[in-house]
Amino acid sequence: MKKNVLFLCTGNSCRSQMAEGWGRELKSEHFNFYSAGTKKHGLNPKAVKVMREAGVDISSHESNITDELAEINMDLVYTVCSDAHENCPFFPGGKVIHIGFDDPPRLTKEMTNEEEILDVYRRVRDEIKEMILNNEELKG
Repeated sequence: MKKNVLFLCTGNSCRSQMAEGWGRELKSEHFNFYSAGTKKHGLNPKAVKVMREAGVDISSHESNITDELAEINMDLVYTVCSDAHENCPFFPGGKVIHIGFDDPPRLTKEMTNEEEILDVYRRVRDEIKEMILNNEELKG
């Protein structure tokens, strides 16, 4: 039986969405992947763009909050930002693991060059992919 894996972030718009996309792309034969936020911020278009560049389409993902996934028993919960880790709701039976990633919208807030902005998103996208490929808990 596949384990259920949740990627949790503050707004479920960028990092957790990219992690869900990579999880589904790389490890869906062994795990069911979900993402949620402690709040809903909507899907970040730049996250969609850089994931599409890497061959992963997350454009149909929706921004969720944890309450919307309450019926699913999570085996692993990855908090991908410190705010979500500090405010992580209780998941019965779920192992919570914190692996923080930089927040591209926050890092690029004052930037104006679109290519430089996308480079920040690409870096975080690639760091998330490496985590999913190499994390011990996600070995098939």
